[in-house]
Parts: sequence; structure tokens; C-alpha cells
Amino acid sequence: MVGRKFDEPTASSSQALVRLASIDPIELCNEAKLERCRATRDLRSCGRCVQRVLISCGHAALCEECSQRCDSCPICRIALPKGANELPLRLYYECIEGGLISKRCDDRLQDKEDAENQLIADVQRLYSLFDVALENNLVSLICHYVTDVCMDESAVSSDPVIAFLLDEKVVKDWCRRTFKIILTELQAIYNLTVLEMKGKLSLLLKISLKLAGMSNVLEVLESSFRGSASAMLVDLNHLQENIVKTKQHLDIMMWCIRHQFLEKVRSRYSDFALWRSSVRERKSAAIKRAWPDPVSRILESSEQSASSLFIEDALANLDTEQEYAEKDEGEVSIASLLTGGGDLYFRSKLHGMPGCYPFENLRAAVDLLFLRGNSDLVIAKQAIFLYFLFDRHWTMPDEGWRWIVDDFAVTFSITRHSLLESFVFYLLDDHTDEAVKLYCQEASRLLPEIAGPNIHPKVAQALLERQNPDAALMALRWSGRDGGATLVSLGEAVTAVRVRVESGLLTEAFMYQRTICSKVKDKKLTGTYDEIKEQSCNWTLWLEVLVTEICCLCIRRNLVDRMIELPWNYDEEKHLHKCLFDFATEDCSSTVGSLLVVFYLQRYRYVDAYQVDSKLQILEEDFISKNRNDEIAYKIRSMSHWRKGLVGQSVDLLPDVLRQQLKTGTLPEVVFTGNENIPAKPDIPKVQEPVLGKLLFRAPQVQWEGNGFLHPQLQP
Repeated sequence: MVGRKFDEPTASSSQALVRLASIDPIELCNEAKLERCRATRDLRSCGRCVQRVLISCGHAALCEECSQRCDSCPICRIALPKGANELPLRLYYECIEGGLISKRCDDRLQDKEDAENQLIADVQRLYSLFDVALENNLVSLICHYVTDVCMDESAVSSDPVIAFLLDEKVVKDWCRRTFKIILTELQAIYNLTVLEMKGKLSLLLKISLKLAGMSNVLEVLESSFRGSASAMLVDLNHLQENIVKTKQHLDIMMWCIRHQFLEKVRSRYSDFALWRSSVRERKSAAIKRAWPDPVSRILESSEQSASSLFIEDALANLDTEQEYAEKDEGEVSIASLLTGGGDLYFRSKLHGMPGCYPFENLRAAVDLLFLRGNSDLVIAKQAIFLYFLFDRHWTMPDEGWRWIVDDFAVTFSITRHSLLESFVFYLLDDHTDEAVKLYCQEASRLLPEIAGPNIHPKVAQALLERQNPDAALMALRWSGRDGGATLVSLGEAVTAVRVRVESGLLTEAFMYQRTICSKVKDKKLTGTYDEIKEQSCNWTLWLEVLVTEICCLCIRRNLVDRMIELPWNYDEEKHLHKCLFDFATEDCSSTVGSLLVVFYLQRYRYVDAYQVDSKLQILEEDFISKNRNDEIAYKIRSMSHWRKGLVGQSVDLLPDVLRQQLKTGTLPEVVFTGNENIPAKPDIPKVQEPVLGKLLFRAPQVQWEGNGFLHPQLQP
């Protein structure tokens, strides 16, 4: 246990610190070991506690009385000088005399009969020396003790006590014991009032330095176990994680204490219920403006399409990385630092982290953010905290709160980029007209500042949902991930296609789809995807999702006539056919079905056009018979008559045999369902020849080109 701490160290304490700083780490074991006098008295050992070391050899072998009458050291037999000055104290007792170690740890009055507890006493003495080093910024001494003593295979001893002190477990147990003491001390401080905590800021700063020092020691300890799967390494990682999270939480708490938890800064919400209601409205607005999930539509999943807020995604990410110290019942858990004990912890476990937003107050925000989640996510936690500050004060006069955000950014070295990014995320989540208006005005200024390779992929999606495809396209361009050659998830690829089509770049959307699907198919993308592994590796799913998405967008924007002119290949054409025909089946009054017929006519595939036209006529007649709307019936009949004439003229160009088979229905029908299994293709693709090609040409062999048109190649 560490004793009194002086603002101005005394001469004796300074001398002890100098001696501690200059000592060889291996000598710490000898200094920590409780030594008994080895002089012989009346045919037996003296056994008194040795407080001083011999000047001639430095051994702690004789008590003060025996050193006056003995001629040589009992260990090395070196002669002792007569009439020498007072012998120097051992380091441990010098620290006690200097006030660095509590007087309660003084064992000089311990009886010889207590020798069975010597091992425990020696370990506690070593812990006390470590405490002095930690208190006085001598953590490097402990680190050198680990590297030069514990990790040195040549550092061995026949003395069982010394051998135990040479083990890494002693240092790990010291870290655990010191951490428990710090947690208990912090818990007592956190239960004080704000003004009382403000008076403890200097003490909290010292505790923060201690935690940083212990983290350094554990890093050195972990380095000796790297590459192994030992239980010791797992325990060290767990302890290190809790210490780092406690320090991060303490640093934020000190900032909050200095600002009195913003009690004097008025929030824009009159009460917590109003704030919570506003967040629920944002969530409802996000769901209403969300685009449908194409994967669920393709897989015919019953899951409803729902959009999430930026803050929900960020908090959910903390949930996935959650690790709490719940190992030993006797160990003080960092959950004890939460406001109100474990109430907030269990509430977040029950509803999840996204369900805890908005936080009730600043203290709840600090506890839930910085005591949960992985410590590596500290930057993300700070960004969430900034989001919370923006949400709490935005729309209020700048002079009342802007300085708080600036001070937080300066205190924790947050860049302007991260600051603006949190602000943009908040604006994109806010559903109010004021936020939308401000962002539309500031989009051209804010986007270039936050755009880059690390921009959140959801920014483009949120801009698109807010009907601002041009800004979304800018975000994609500046991210550098819009060319199809960079690793993206299926969701990001769908967003990229949507943005291009909504921006009028249909051909570019088509080429992006072609490029990204080819990359996935050829397995040229490195790394892993953010989506489910099966979906990431299933290139046929990517193809179906992206092609179907382009078709649906073109139908919505009346761009089908331009879409059918694109050079679709065989794999893409199946999904295009299915999407257009399904839409024509649902709405017979639309021109989509007729444009599908034109799609085949443009490619001289008259048989396919005839078959599609025949099906459409049956559907149209059935629709007219069930609906007695003369205007719609007239429109459908006119369109059907025009299409029938066009198909009839095309069929007349076919050979007589083929034309006769079409009329009698004996010609096999080519069915595009989009659900059949696509067989694996060899390196050189072999595409099935169209029926028309077989009948029109005998000598040439017709092959399917990548641009979707037939091209005869004469055989030699």
C-alpha cells in the first residue's frame, strides 16, 4: 500500500527515489525478500529482521547488532571494516522512512515465528516497491523488470521465494490488485456531488497516469506471450481491455467534471420525453423515405425494408464488440462505475445500445459509451458523443454552446474532418425542415471536406433517400470506390447503381454493374465483404440483384426504351426478361411488355418476340374481360394491335418451316424464369445457339457476343 504523498518530496524520499530509479531490476527481488540475520548465537541462528546492507559486499545478511560484532559476511566471507559509519538501510525500509510506503507495511517488528507467511510478505513487499514506482512515474522500472528479469531465461534461483518473484504472474497479479484498488477509489469519487468531484480533479489526473502506466506494463507482458494461445495471454488481454476502457472513461469524466456535466448549458429540449419523441419521429421518417431492400425482394423474404439512422448503426457497432469483465465474483467489475450501479448496463443489455438513445443526461452518455464496446473504438465513441452534443444544442445560439464542442475537440485532439463528419451525420438523421434546408445549402461546402476513401458508405444512400442524387454522386466520386474495381458490399453496389440511374447516367450504371459482377465472378476482389459470406461469394445473386434494380429503376423513370438498347449478355438478359415480363403481367396497360417484344426484335430474335407477344395477348384479353374500363381497354387493344402487326411482319421473314411450327405451337419455347440453376461454365464460354440461327444459316456457326447481338462466324 502506498503511503503519504507529498507535494514537495523530502530529502530522504528523494534519495530513496534516486536509488529506486538506478537499481538493477534483478536486485528488486533481493530488496523485496524479507531477510533474517544469519549470524550464529549460542549455537543457533540469530534470526532477527535485517534492516541494513553491508557496505563491503552489499548483502543483507546481518542485523544491526550482529554487524557490530561479526568480522565477515556470513554469505561471501568478505571481511567487514571496523568502526565504519552507519550501514545504509535496505531500499524497502528507506522508502518507509521517506514516507513513500505506509508505516503499516513496516515488518521490522515481525517475529521469527511468522516465517511460514514469508512468501506472502515478500510478494507484498515487491508490490509496495512497484507501487512507489507507479506513483512516481518510474513505470519503466517495472517494464524493465518484466523484460530483463521475468523474460530472461537465465534469471533463475534455487531460492523458492526468489524463483517465485521472478515469474510474470507476480507482475500480472500486481496489475490486477492495483486495478481493483483504483476501481474502488474511482467508484467512491464518482458517487460524490459535482462540486466535490471538481475538487478531486488533481487526484483523478494522477489515477489516469497510473492507468496509463499499468497499460504499458501489460503491453510488455503481452509481448512475451504473443504467438501462443495460452490462458495467461487471454487473461492479460482481458485485464488490458478493462484498464484501457477505464482510462478512456476517466478522461471523458474529467472533461465533464470541468464543465459540471453541462448543467449550466441549456438544452434545446425542454425535457427528456420531448427529446425521445423527436428521435422516434426521425426513425419513422427514415423508414418512410427508405428504398426497398433488393436482396429481400429477390429472395422473396418476408422481412420488411427498414432504414436505420446513423446513430443507430454506430451504437449497434458498439453492441457487437461488447465485452464486460464478469470473470471472478471477487473482482470489482468496471460495471460498478456505471451510474446507479448496473441498472444502465442491464437496460442496455435488454434493449440494446441503439435503444438507449437519446441518453438521459451527459453522465449516462459517458458511462454507456466509454464503459461498453471495445477500447479500440474510442474514436467512434468520441464521434457518437459529438453527435450527442450536436443533437442536444443545435438550433440554439452558437455563442451558448459552440465553445463546448470546440473545447472537446481540442482536449481529445479531434480533427476538423471528424468534427464535420459527426455534424453531417446528425443533419442527415434530422428530419426537420430546418436541418434539410441547412444541409442542402451546405452540401457543396461540407461534402468536399468530409469526402474521401474513408467516408461512410451510408452518406450516399442517405442523400439519395433525401432526393439529392447529384450530391450522392459527388460523394461516390470523391470516395474513390465508384469505379467497380474497389472492394464494396452488395448494399454499396446497389446504392451506386441507384445513384447513377437517378442522376441520368444509365449507361454508366450498366457498365458499373457489368464490372462489379465480373470482379466477383472471377474472384479478383481481395479481402472479405461486409455482407453474409454466402451472399458475398454468390456472384449470380449479385447479378440478379443489380440487373433487377436497374430494370425497376428504369420502369419507374420511364427509361425502358433506353435500357433495352444496352448490350445485355445472356446471363443478364434472363433477369431483364423476368423483371419486365412480371411487371407487364401486373400492369397490362403499361408499355413495358411491348418494349420487351421490341427488345427481341432489335436483336432479330423473332421467335422470342412472337412467343412473348402471344403470352401478352392472352394476359391482355383476360384483363379486358375482368375490367370494364373502356378507356383502358381501348389503350390496351391499340397497343396490342400495333405490336401484333410489328411481330407479324417480322415472322414473315422466317423460313416457311419455322413459321409453320410457330403457328401450330410445335416449336419448343424458350423460358426465362431467372430461378433456374446456371451451370458452371468452362474458361471458354459456350453459349446455346438460338433456334433462329440454326434454321437460317447452315454453314456459318452463330455465336453469342458480349454485346448481345448475333454475329455469324464462317467455319473453314
